[in-house]
Amino acid sequence: MIIRPRRLRTSEAMRQLVAQTHVSVSDLVYPMFVVEGQGIKAEISSMPDVYHFSIDTLLLECESVVQCGIQAVLLFGVIPQAKKDAIGSMAYQSDAIVAKAIDAIKQKFPKLLVIADVCLCEYTDHGHCGIVKHDKILNDPTVPLLAKTALCYAKAGADVVAPSDMMDGRVQAIREALDQDGFEDVLIMSYSAKYASAFYGPFREAAGSAPIFGDRKTYQMDYRNQDEAVKEVLLDIQEGADIVMVKPAGAYLDIITRIADTVNMPVAAYQVSGEYAMLKAAAQNGWIDEQKAVVESIYAIKRAGAKIILTYYAKQLAQWLKDV
Repeated sequence: MIIRPRRLRTSEAMRQLVAQTHVSVSDLVYPMFVVEGQGIKAEISSMPDVYHFSIDTLLLECESVVQCGIQAVLLFGVIPQAKKDAIGSMAYQSDAIVAKAIDAIKQKFPKLLVIADVCLCEYTDHGHCGIVKHDKILNDPTVPLLAKTALCYAKAGADVVAPSDMMDGRVQAIREALDQDGFEDVLIMSYSAKYASAFYGPFREAAGSAPIFGDRKTYQMDYRNQDEAVKEVLLDIQEGADIVMVKPAGAYLDIITRIADTVNMPVAAYQVSGEYAMLKAAAQNGWIDEQKAVVESIYAIKRAGAKIILTYYAKQLAQWLKDV
């Protein structure tokens, strides 16, 4: 007898009937960059169709996001170099750009889930994610500032805070700070397995966060290691994380699967700026069909085990997924 698996592929209806993986617009989170000023919508050169928004134009973009059916956005703040300092104080001031953006969004779109990235790199004059002394990034002095930043965003109305710094102990410090101030319901989505990756290049242009010396290998993870990712994730869960994230996504599908198979909680994965930029560049050169390649890449992330997918393609995917 000849076994014929092809019978399950004979028509679109049959393929839909037996498909094992499904991606929905409700799985997607749309990252956005907010800047000071008015009337600003400036395209980021290394990330075509991704923009810096002032708060007024950010609200217009959020209206478009809501109309697409996207239910969650992730906010990054971008400030002028002249306002940066050694301790990233503009991340956690009461008039922090992200805090102001959160407040504006929640007033106009109260049902839109707002996730606030918690890190100092966009706000430090040296571009690192923590306090620096003699070119060394210091863990323990940084953690209270991260907790202060998360609390600032919670007070502004953030539904979720997302520490992306990779300092040890920061999830516990953030959870304690939130709980002590009455924000027990604010979730922590931790960048638990964040690798020191070459795929972040365009983001560093977008956020103005390139370090002025060295790299981030002393605190972000070594891409050669898998067991370390499990250790980091389990520690963050123990400290109070509600959602754990793997970043980047495309080159770390094995890590996503390992984490999803290990923990019984939502796993997020971030299709980062370099992944986005490569897909865009290949499409603009006519080397790939952009829609088909992007949808395939997103299905790979979901198939690997991610429940939540952060991607700059979220708005386009809201339409493209209808064609799958």
